[in-house]
Amino acid sequence: MNAVLRHARRLERMTIAHLDAVMAIESEAYPFPWTRGNFIDSLASGYPAQVLFDSDQRGLVIGYFVAMEGVDEMHLLNLTVAPEAQSQGHGRFLLDALLDLCRQRHAVQLWLEVRQSNPRARALYQRYGFRDIGVRRGYYPAAAGRREDAMVMSLDVSGGAA
Repeated sequence: MNAVLRHARRLERMTIAHLDAVMAIESEAYPFPWTRGNFIDSLASGYPAQVLFDSDQRGLVIGYFVAMEGVDEMHLLNLTVAPEAQSQGHGRFLLDALLDLCRQRHAVQLWLEVRQSNPRARALYQRYGFRDIGVRRGYYPAAAGRREDAMVMSLDVSGGAA
């Protein structure tokens, strides 16, 4: 990754003031986006949440993550990069920031669910060493009132074996 791009990005703690930008990305990125209420509830619960800005994009929000802290673990709930900003390393940047947060908070495991139909996200997580743990049947809404399975993935962030 080039140093200019790396220095152009910055993270901030997500607040209610960011939600218009976050909702615009969420609605553009997913056919079944989180609701504003999902984000408000996450923020009100004190979940770790960060927004990513890129000065090359005129200081606009270009991505975010929301996680939930548990006993010795973190659960990634949402990691999204604006469609027009994808394939530029922003997802890796966000995931690296989340992994740093896991280590700061002494989490041993990082968990997530990902749609089976999302090979790009699954490949990213696999490159980081996430392992498939199981399947949550009918976890995600899908077209025509159907449901889609989620792959449950886990990463040992403590440095030991998962």
